[in-house]
Amino acid sequence: MSRLLLTLGLLAAALAVNACTTGVPSVNPDAPVPGVVTDRTAFDRFIATRPTPERFRRVYPDVLLVMPSDIATKELRLNHSRYFAQLDGEGRISGGRFM
Repeated sequence: MSRLLLTLGLLAAALAVNACTTGVPSVNPDAPVPGVVTDRTAFDRFIATRPTPERFRRVYPDVLLVMPSDIATKELRLNHSRYFAQLDGEGRISGGRFM
């Protein structure tokens, strides 16, 4: 009985650590991440999934997504609040940069 409880406790701790270290929740990868991007590793993992612009806006609602055809000013932003996207042939975000 105590071995079972120990195993369940270790499993619960591993799941809790995993949920805390990923920027996008493991239960729902499309859960909105409020505010500007602070976890670049999680953001880069998200971009690696080649999201659509709609999915990007749903997951990062507070980050301004600038598409290649959009007109944007070159104002100075000192946070990760505006992302200039690069698109692949399917219209999915394949990369980009913060400016």
